[in-house]
Amino acid sequence: MLGLNETTVSIKNIIKASKNVYKYLSPTPLRHYKILSDMLGCELWLKHENHNPTCAFKVRGGINFVAQLTDEQKQAGLYTASTGNHGQSIAYASQHFNAKAIIYVPKNANSGKVAAMQAYGAQVVHFGDNFDQCRAAALQAANKNNGMFIGPTDEALINGVGSYGLEIINDLPDVDLIIVPVGAGSGICGTAIVAKTINPKIKIIGVQSAQAPAQQLSWRNGELIEAQNTTIAEGVATGVPFINTQKIMRKNVDEFLLVDDKDIIKSTEILIKNSHNLIEEASAATFAAAQQIKSQLQGKKVVLVISGGNISMNNLGQLFGVQPRKES
Repeated sequence: MLGLNETTVSIKNIIKASKNVYKYLSPTPLRHYKILSDMLGCELWLKHENHNPTCAFKVRGGINFVAQLTDEQKQAGLYTASTGNHGQSIAYASQHFNAKAIIYVPKNANSGKVAAMQAYGAQVVHFGDNFDQCRAAALQAANKNNGMFIGPTDEALINGVGSYGLEIINDLPDVDLIIVPVGAGSGICGTAIVAKTINPKIKIIGVQSAQAPAQQLSWRNGELIEAQNTTIAEGVATGVPFINTQKIMRKNVDEFLLVDDKDIIKSTEILIKNSHNLIEEASAATFAAAQQIKSQLQGKKVVLVISGGNISMNNLGQLFGVQPRKES
């Protein structure tokens, strides 16, 4: 990518990226929950990426990406597409580095995430019905306006988010298994490279909604496969696989599970009630996956990556049977 020094995703570049990340962010907590552990028969830990300023892990990648741009690139405009968390990441980083951010989101995008992007100074464009349509529109706009398009799996993003993988291993060096939600795949790729480089015995499991299985089907079959994308879990909502993250996942991911949206919804309620955190649906997919393979987890030290906490007020109200108040 023009203007970036990083050309590969590696633990060396993840460590390098972490120096950019920690100028603006603090490490997030890794917490053990006894009641959740008892449910699964293992020693369960949650990696709370929902405690970042944007309430999601992607902010790490945004900071590392924008930190490496020239002033000319920053002012030409950074174009991207997002269902919310990636967009907040680019908006947050652009505010800190005085860059111009233009973010395409679906017409039905999470209003809270949209408001956050705008609060960070980004221009938000509502377009299309899903992430894939937004991505095509953002790329077209970047080319038309001589701006820079930021894809969700650019290497500088992966190296940046890989910093939370370093934190997991530092805080729990004897972890046996890490379960990571997969959207575009930056989070699991960074985590897997860190874990497998330090200790190849650590098992890495990806999880995606059965209602948006493109990445899982592509990983399983060894070829790029597009699929339906109707999941309620915004953070894992993609119908198109990505070449670079697929390559990394095939090399470093041990297992890749699909969980149904109905189980994700149940797991969201369980995690919110028992961790006392706001947790969005994509994060809860990890607990649904853990329940699915409960027999494999007995007696092990397991980390679930809580990738974000930006659940919409509407979905939160439905989850607990409360009708949200109408916005004034």
